[in-house]
Amino acid sequence: MGDLARIRNIGIAAHIDAGKTTVSERLLYFAGVEHRIGEVDEGTATMDFLPEERERGITIGAAATTLPWRGHALHLIDTPGHVDFTVEVERSLRVLDGAVLVVDAVAGVQAQSETVWRQMRRHHVPAIAFVNKCDRPGADFLAALSSLERRLGVRPLPLQYPFSLDGHFVGLVDLIERRALDFSGSSHAPDEPPREIPIPAGVEDEVGVLRSELLDSLADLDDGLMGYVLEGREPPLELVRAVLRRVTLAARALPVLCGAALRNIGIEPLLDAIVDYLPSPLDVPPVVGTEPGTRARVERAPDPHAPLVALAFKQQADAHGDLHFLRIYAGKLRAGAHLANPRTRATERVGRLLRVHADAHAALEEAGPGEIVAVTGLHHTSSGDTLCDESAPIVLESLEIPEPVIAMVLEPRSTLDRDKLRHALARLSREDPTFHQREDESSGQWLLEGMGELHLEVALHRLQREHGIEAVMGRPRVTYREAPRVGALPARGSGRVERVHGVHAVFGALELELGPAGVPGEGPVTVEWGTGVPVPQAFRAAVTEALLSSAQSGPRLGYPLVGARVRILGAESRPGEDSESAFVQAALMALREAALALEIDLLEPRMAFEVETPAEFSSGILADLNARRAEVESVESAGALRVVRGKVALARMFGYSTAVRSLSQGRASFSMLPAGFCPVPEAELAERGLTFGS
Repeated sequence: MGDLARIRNIGIAAHIDAGKTTVSERLLYFAGVEHRIGEVDEGTATMDFLPEERERGITIGAAATTLPWRGHALHLIDTPGHVDFTVEVERSLRVLDGAVLVVDAVAGVQAQSETVWRQMRRHHVPAIAFVNKCDRPGADFLAALSSLERRLGVRPLPLQYPFSLDGHFVGLVDLIERRALDFSGSSHAPDEPPREIPIPAGVEDEVGVLRSELLDSLADLDDGLMGYVLEGREPPLELVRAVLRRVTLAARALPVLCGAALRNIGIEPLLDAIVDYLPSPLDVPPVVGTEPGTRARVERAPDPHAPLVALAFKQQADAHGDLHFLRIYAGKLRAGAHLANPRTRATERVGRLLRVHADAHAALEEAGPGEIVAVTGLHHTSSGDTLCDESAPIVLESLEIPEPVIAMVLEPRSTLDRDKLRHALARLSREDPTFHQREDESSGQWLLEGMGELHLEVALHRLQREHGIEAVMGRPRVTYREAPRVGALPARGSGRVERVHGVHAVFGALELELGPAGVPGEGPVTVEWGTGVPVPQAFRAAVTEALLSSAQSGPRLGYPLVGARVRILGAESRPGEDSESAFVQAALMALREAALALEIDLLEPRMAFEVETPAEFSSGILADLNARRAEVESVESAGALRVVRGKVALARMFGYSTAVRSLSQGRASFSMLPAGFCPVPEAELAERGLTFGS
């Protein structure tokens, strides 16, 4: 148990281009894991090892590694920043204990930063922030602090303050210890620390104010420190750090550090902060699951002697077989072990147990609580599955997977590639739960669904590069849904089956109601059974399954039905003649009748957008957004930039990256995040070639 206090499971997360992977590369270098610094722009980053990542200069898949620092083992996951790959962040944060939120010193908190922050809060992951790129023109550390408070709703606690010498950013002041660290004279070797210098006169007053405010903020959160502050005494540094650690673990405040990863400034202090302020497996509550069958609540502490429980959070195709990444919560895992998967009710045998460093692997004999490892040999396990000791089964909360918002049609150039394409698409969908693929055997085409144009474009390139498959992809289109209209009254339907099958009479009669449920237009269809409905218990599961399956094709245009509730109100029963197939058929007849009588809306994905543009181009960009029928919610000034925020239908934004570059001479940037679904205006249905049937 003693070693658990020296483990940190952390993720590096942020908006795209904030410098996450650059930070990760420097952490590896200064921890001594890598002997050269990988550069994203040069395609040499260790953590971006996929060809697509190196060509595009972005992170696509979460990459794991382990690095040592001050006698601790830091299990680190570098996550993507692009919204199309947000599931990689989601499933990483599901198994991490702490995180580093990287923020651009010029742009401050951006759209995807907000999404990442919400994911951290949902999974109760404490965090520290690193304000990166403090060396860039326009960098403003205090403005970045303000954006953290304004946009994330968190209390930022600056632990450092950047300073420049001769007009160049060279170092930072540690506000706790009141010492200035100058990185300009360092050769950037891992064993050469920054030079300590007197606090520069130009920042001395600001440092004094910030340190006083830091102690006041901490005193508000801790009575022990309050006494020192009220009496005007200097608190012990050990007490300040202990209070800071407590409020960080409780997510009551956000410690903020600063630096410039590209110039190797601020990396060692960031490593120190990860060790000092982020949690070990002992600092987080025991993992909670349920017992299969009874659904009783079960807790497992991070005890190596407890029955094993681990969560498979990521699957990755490998030349020697699929790798499954596991977070071990309790017990010990050994190569060759037999594990139970409660979801599939299968017994899995672990082949090799591996420590992962990006795309390199090292064999392990065993691993214990708090560790993140990879295993081979699993054949019936998917992302989100629990693996546990066969004698003590437990099911942990699975992953939250967002629904795809965009679709494309794909077909191979050669009929000889059909089987090859089928296998390759199945492999991609196993790796990425947000990538859906469905084959239409009658047309010979596949329908691919994903989180955005880039997501599907990357999938197409991987088919070509990794599998040698040339395929033709159609134009992107949105993934529509059907839902009961807001305020629509529930509709009733009934079905009756009464016939002779062979020499036996079969019977089933059922009445149900279909209407809106929960949040309009959101959530899957649910089936509820009224009290006293005389359908034999043995038939109910089949009836429920048939209704849910039928709801996958809506009553109007055949798109999936969402946000609806089916209530079974009544039925007739004839003992001796009751038949499962008859009740199923009667239920489907009743659902069809109710669906045709219910007012149905066609829904389309809606996106929240954020455009950053130089002021001189803002009027043209606003005019273009208005032409796309966007709802502009705010236009804010950020120095020489204008930040435009609002919401717009996804169908209106295809190809927008090209348009915004053209309108701004390549100087504007934009990002979009899913913001639910909204009804398609009736006047636009014919324009889009969507007409309701009767």
